[in-house]
Amino acid sequence: MSLFIEFHLIQNFAPSNLNRDDTGAPKDALFGGHRRARVSSQCFKRAIRLTAQEHDLVAPEFRGVRTKKLKALLLERLATRDPVEAEGRIETALAAAGLKLKEDGKTEYLLFLGEAEIAGFAQLIEQHWDDLAGASVGGEKKGKKEAKASAPAEVVKKAKALLNGGKAVDVALFGRMLADMPEVNQDAACQVAHAISTHRVEREFDYFTAVDDKGSADEPGAGMIGQVEFNSATLYRYAVLDVNKLQSNLQRDNELTLSALEAFTQAVVRAIPTGKQNTFAAHNLPSFVGVCLRHAGPLSLANAFEKPVSPRVDKSLTYQSVELLASHEDKLATVYGDSRDQWAYLDLSEAWPVQKGQRAANLNELAAWVRGQVESRVEA
Repeated sequence: MSLFIEFHLIQNFAPSNLNRDDTGAPKDALFGGHRRARVSSQCFKRAIRLTAQEHDLVAPEFRGVRTKKLKALLLERLATRDPVEAEGRIETALAAAGLKLKEDGKTEYLLFLGEAEIAGFAQLIEQHWDDLAGASVGGEKKGKKEAKASAPAEVVKKAKALLNGGKAVDVALFGRMLADMPEVNQDAACQVAHAISTHRVEREFDYFTAVDDKGSADEPGAGMIGQVEFNSATLYRYAVLDVNKLQSNLQRDNELTLSALEAFTQAVVRAIPTGKQNTFAAHNLPSFVGVCLRHAGPLSLANAFEKPVSPRVDKSLTYQSVELLASHEDKLATVYGDSRDQWAYLDLSEAWPVQKGQRAANLNELAAWVRGQVESRVEA
């Protein structure tokens, strides 16, 4: 049975520059023919991963690491060994798995690895220390092909088997892609949309000056001047999670799947990008969080805002956005929904219809609802 968990958030940010383009300006996009504020999906996915770590929502052994410094990480774990000998063995073990290192010792591109995969490589090298001794001869390291060829067949087989995702929750959620190693790719169980403002947005500019604290009386003027661009926006955020795909990526571990869903619910709500926060301190959590269990297929509600919301004296942008979200969902669900679909929500705006789903008192209760609803549906 297909089961998708959707997250619909309305989040109003005070003046900020959470996600910059190459010129330093806040990212934006045209939608419905109007300029909107935008925060990229990649930006929010990173914020979700960091939030999960910061709040310890996922156990360390089930986390992922995105890095080019795999060799350095393995050297740390083999600290009791001679570093010169360890380097050669690490390179041979990684080459056996198909992972290439550049002259500076870093991998050719960023790797997204589970903690268990990294620990597995360290354990493999320890177990086959003598078998990997041919990695360097006379102090000179062998080439990648020679290093791979020098590894015993048993080590090659084990090294390749290690790259299975390591049951890392964030790797399972967001996937990974290695162009020259398609066999270790993992399709994402979660899709995250670019967040867009529900209304039109214009960029603003902050002209600033800084005074030299040690400046003398004959040195008038500022020690520094500049400007920074920013905006303020009520964002619609959307993410959808394929429960069956997540369960598959986590190697059919049902308890870990349920824990991952509960952790993701917490993290996606609490996640706030870090861009320019020292300047703006835009720590604004969502006013509305709607979670929907879909059966027929995912339904983004972004088109509720194809016509931008307009400011009103009697109703905030947040209130109007939640109203439009509910109205648009009713229309779509009538045509494309499934009678088994269910909603639960947090609503500080008081605009979501009370009869439309189960209202949660707090985020913990909402996360527990997600876990409870899925628990009875997850196949053994």
